[in-house]
Amino acid sequence: MVENWSPSSWRSKPILQVPTYPDSKKLEAVEDKIKSFPPLVFAGEARNLKTQLADVAAGKAFLLQGGDCTEAFSEHGPDNIRDFFRVFLQMSVVLTFAAAKPVVKIGRIAGQFAKPRSSDTETKDGVELPSYRGDIVNAIEFNEEARVPDPHRQIMAYRQSAATLNLLRAFAQGGYANLEHVHTWMLDFVTESPLAERYGKLADRISETINFMKAIGFDAARYQRLRETDFYTCHEALLLGYEEALTRKDSISGDCYGTSGHFLWIGDRTRQLDHAHVEYFRGIHNPIGLKCGPSLEPDELLKLTDILNPDNEPGRLTLITRFGAGKVEDHLPGMIRAIEREGKNVVWCCDPMHGNTVSAAGYKTRPFDQILREVREFFEIHRAEGTYPGGVHFEMTGKDVTECIGGAKEIREEELGNRYHTHCDPRLNANQSLELAFLVAELLKTDR
Repeated sequence: MVENWSPSSWRSKPILQVPTYPDSKKLEAVEDKIKSFPPLVFAGEARNLKTQLADVAAGKAFLLQGGDCTEAFSEHGPDNIRDFFRVFLQMSVVLTFAAAKPVVKIGRIAGQFAKPRSSDTETKDGVELPSYRGDIVNAIEFNEEARVPDPHRQIMAYRQSAATLNLLRAFAQGGYANLEHVHTWMLDFVTESPLAERYGKLADRISETINFMKAIGFDAARYQRLRETDFYTCHEALLLGYEEALTRKDSISGDCYGTSGHFLWIGDRTRQLDHAHVEYFRGIHNPIGLKCGPSLEPDELLKLTDILNPDNEPGRLTLITRFGAGKVEDHLPGMIRAIEREGKNVVWCCDPMHGNTVSAAGYKTRPFDQILREVREFFEIHRAEGTYPGGVHFEMTGKDVTECIGGAKEIREEELGNRYHTHCDPRLNANQSLELAFLVAELLKTDR
């Protein structure tokens, strides 16, 4: 066990980004009820992921991490989950083919319900109400009743996560991920994209390879890795009462794991050294992430790595950088040099979304060219420093949304309102996600 730590020790620390529940007894009763529920993921799965992330840290694999900005109760359905998974498989196969390395797949799904906000309240037409903090806390509708934090939403989030995980496991292990189906993963609306032909050619090459393998006796029916894939889940562990309720002691190792997801991360707004989120994270044995924004100085980053990964365990800690296009050079080299100087084992991952948010035509959006630029800068700086750019982390959906401007199948500012469905931040659609995968593939191929 970690010294002077328990799943509830975070409660003695200052905490940011938490809602104020009007009935503390009701909140306590819900958390006690969740403590009696089965875990959503298992310690052995988290250990397997940590092993795979250790390969990423060593430059032997690549991390693909992405999914919804914030999951919504109203959008929970098998088609949405399937389409997200299909896009993820497409991206993964593009990256695997280019890098000639395994791709570790972690979806922002089955738990990404809570969101930090820049203000506790928002005002519309002179009316001030509590901010929407994700469906696990309150509702998005702008009225007084909807914005009251409701602890019963945590039970709804648990149940949706369980159902989503069940379907994802079926897709990953039940044959849907079979490489023989590489052509069928293409979504209908993506077939009209300029990327469709490029993906089709790649799929043809994979199909030819599989046919050759069959001819010499290697086929999916006999070899599990051709028909199945590992798929993990992640989210920002913001609502610590919920996370505590789902913290379990592993019967094999005796270590505590957060069983709400395989991989949990601390946001850029809640990474204070002496605060509650860092306290909770230092005790769980999951692989974890730390969002690193422009305000994080290298010395503070080193202190955080000492707290969160005191044994310097490979695969334990992923640093997810989020600076904004044109600002990466101001911050990333100093972080890399500090980490390298102290010999820290980390995975470097690029979040090119959160630093590139702008307003256009009355909508919060992200220019696709700026997203691509930050990814390029991330790779270029790692190349210059002699370190490994281990992965990408971004917000995306399998739906044909119009939330980020630009891309090969260009979305213009005046088109944002056509299908702007996000509950919080703008996401890449399937076309833009696939385009990003091809860009990263080119960068990986160059480094190879």
